[in-house]
Amino acid sequence: MSRHTLTFNSRNFLKRVGTQKTTREYQDQQAIYTQGDAADAMFHIQNGNVKLVVESPHGKKAVIAILGPGDVFGEGCLVNRSLRMSTATAIHPSTISCVTKGALIRLIHQQPAFAKVFISYLLSRMGRVEEDFVDRLFNFSEKRLARILLMLAHFGKEGGDGAAFPRINQEQLAQMVGTTRSRVSHFMNKFRDKGFVDYNGNGALTVHGDLLSAVLHDQS
Repeated sequence: MSRHTLTFNSRNFLKRVGTQKTTREYQDQQAIYTQGDAADAMFHIQNGNVKLVVESPHGKKAVIAILGPGDVFGEGCLVNRSLRMSTATAIHPSTISCVTKGALIRLIHQQPAFAKVFISYLLSRMGRVEEDFVDRLFNFSEKRLARILLMLAHFGKEGGDGAAFPRINQEQLAQMVGTTRSRVSHFMNKFRDKGFVDYNGNGALTVHGDLLSAVLHDQS
């Protein structure tokens, strides 16, 4: 019995959207949308990185994701009368395509094959959110940081052991891990001393696969 796998390919997605998309260049720290804005479009990262930040009514902020090339975000626009639940900001010069809610809905209705793949992608994203939630509940800060670094190292989708990505501020990592900047600094120094990570001359961080076995699989 053959097994078919639904795979969301961002390049094929852009081809299907065709002229219905618009593409824009964003500068470092430029907002793409703000929490509370009307959710009327979905975005695709061609180049660069984007962070998603949630702010509480009391002004406390938390980085919930850092995305890279090939990722899409803003899919909450498919919910009726939805508002943005987070603020999306470019954290490096980035090229980002935008597809309006109306165009996306038409594409889903007119192309059932694409709709199936897109639903599969959304379910995968939901799974990642659940994993992050469980991670925060049950794992120590060191393991959460290791998991986040490994996730970031695979942003290029072709990366593997030794994959590099632009330098991420330790304060942002602390917000993602749910700990203090000083704790992140301590763990990063520890990882570097053990050869799990290193920086190049441009400040880009390289994460080695040893981090996975040495930290995430450590049951002690």
